[in-house]
Amino acid sequence: MAEHYGTAIIPARPVKPKDKPNAEGTVKVLDTWILAALRNRKFLTFQELNTAVHEKLEEFNAKPFQKKKGSRLSVFIEKEKDFLMPLPAFPYETAVWSTATIQPDYLMTVENCKYSVPYEFIGKKVDIRSTENSIEVFYHGQRIASHVRKLYASEPIYIPEHMPENPRKFLEYNTESFLEWGKAMGHSTLLVIKHFLFMHKVEQQGYKSCASLMKLADRYGTERLENACAKALSYTPNPSLKNISTILKNGQDGRVPVYPAVFLSLFSAFCTIILTSCLEFPLIQKWDSLRQFRIPASAYDTGLP
Repeated sequence: MAEHYGTAIIPARPVKPKDKPNAEGTVKVLDTWILAALRNRKFLTFQELNTAVHEKLEEFNAKPFQKKKGSRLSVFIEKEKDFLMPLPAFPYETAVWSTATIQPDYLMTVENCKYSVPYEFIGKKVDIRSTENSIEVFYHGQRIASHVRKLYASEPIYIPEHMPENPRKFLEYNTESFLEWGKAMGHSTLLVIKHFLFMHKVEQQGYKSCASLMKLADRYGTERLENACAKALSYTPNPSLKNISTILKNGQDGRVPVYPAVFLSLFSAFCTIILTSCLEFPLIQKWDSLRQFRIPASAYDTGLP
């Protein structure tokens, strides 16, 4: 406390009141002037009591000295005030120190609340400084985290910078960003995003499905995803992520099929052989010509997974 206020404390000897007669004498006078004067009054709150004490203290300080000029207030203003330093920005707070081992979820517990620390310190033993308004965490004398103290919190208190990359991204998700992304992908994708978000009582429950849909766009491309969403919506007004993934995996997202091209090529070749064959050829020669016809292997390559 002395360091916080930039002063020094020189204690007197115990049971030696003559080491500090001025202080002891003033305490005795204040007992009579303030406490005795207020002894018959009743106060319902500490604020009322403090206000009454402050009024009596101002009256006491303004009271003139009996053997010299001035008062305690005038002496303070004329001789002492100019030598005072400004008070710190924050008052001194008493602290309680404790230790804890950081759990795999990079949380540590103080009373009824859980607070995060950087995930690099999982399994490490840390020192915790708890005050009325703050929680500070130290590792080998270095502060690694600080939180505003809460009296109670049903959910752990996380700072995004303390988390690994993937959980941090999940915290950054929000409804507006998903809707903007869906609008950029296309009308059908936007409808699916809205369905994922608003099908639950709490929108955050749909964040995982929306994030998975974004991964499908990275894997298959935005055009195929938009087509797959349109295909799924044509089947049901409530498509699932599995429906869309299956459509993309099986190539049912509206790509032009190549099977008709194979059969068209076969039919064209067959007609060409028949028209160019001479009527005087024996039938067996015609069959040999047809049997020797081969469809290139590339014609059967459908391009589907």
